Amino acid sequence: MARVVAHLGRPETPQETADRKAESSRRYRSSKTFRNLMAAMLVTIAVVFVVVAAVPRGEPAPRPEPDVTALAADLQAERGRPVLTPSLGEGWRVNLATTEGVGGTEAWTMVYVRSGESGFLRVAQGFDADEAWVGQVLDGTRSSETNEIDGITWNVYRPSNPSGTGNIDYALATEAGPDYVLVYGDAAPETAALAAASVTTQVEQLREVP
Repeated sequence: MARVVAHLGRPETPQETADRKAESSRRYRSSKTFRNLMAAMLVTIAVVFVVVAAVPRGEPAPRPEPDVTALAADLQAERGRPVLTPSLGEGWRVNLATTEGVGGTEAWTMVYVRSGESGFLRVAQGFDADEAWVGQVLDGTRSSETNEIDGITWNVYRPSNPSGTGNIDYALATEAGPDYVLVYGDAAPETAALAAASVTTQVEQLREVP
């Protein structure tokens, strides 16, 4: 016997029964889909949390400094002449030490930075270079004066437009036998002088190279 539906006050017709069951199935499927979606989201959040929690904390290990002395020794054997090994003292570290093309000339170049602070200083030995090379590196800046450091006369350069010279606002340069030595950057003149003084012996040795 067909059941009486309260709101109809009569038994359902076969079509009404079919419609009711279809609607009930639709609601069930919709509810199940929503529950599955929520479960999937919760699982995803849990996985992300585990991955984030597993990532080690702390600062990345600092990149080891290039061994300037060892690299210079290899280059000296290759070039058959003294190669610079400057020293800037405490607080400065070597960020780069390599041979590169600087102003169209191959140069042994070291980049020094101060730990935890801004500012840099480059020391470059231009192989078989002359004063014209310095002008190329410093965007045509001319020497404004000279400074004698530890018995060596250095030309002083003060670029008027640091933005056009890679933020270089002070430089020292001197002839060193077949090569030219350039100390340049945005560090204080006193720091540049310290770097220049640290290569005095090697500049003197270069000046004796035939």
